[in-house]
Amino acid sequence: MTEDEKDEIYSEFYDCVNMQPKELEEWLDTEDSKSVGDSDEGESTGHKSGRRIIDIKRTNKDSLTDNQYEHMRKVVGYVHRHLAQKPSGDIENSDWRYSLMNWGHDPMKSD
Repeated sequence: MTEDEKDEIYSEFYDCVNMQPKELEEWLDTEDSKSVGDSDEGESTGHKSGRRIIDIKRTNKDSLTDNQYEHMRKVVGYVHRHLAQKPSGDIENSDWRYSLMNWGHDPMKSD
């Protein structure tokens, strides 16, 4: 992965992930967070991703690994795909919003 690719992924990731680490940590501790997503062994994919996002956001850019950049790319793709599937009506207490929040993006936050 080139430095230019890393810079692009980093920028897109920080555009998509609008929750701060502490805020995301608190969210992941809620029952609403644990109630959404696919799960093979108890914890959903999105919930696991949220924990990785916290670690990434707490890591200095110069210390990020290629594996972390790959996860950042995955997060960007997920957020973009999921945003395109916005349901009609009130989203505040929707599984759609909760799932996005597990991936570090709260669609109700203003930019």
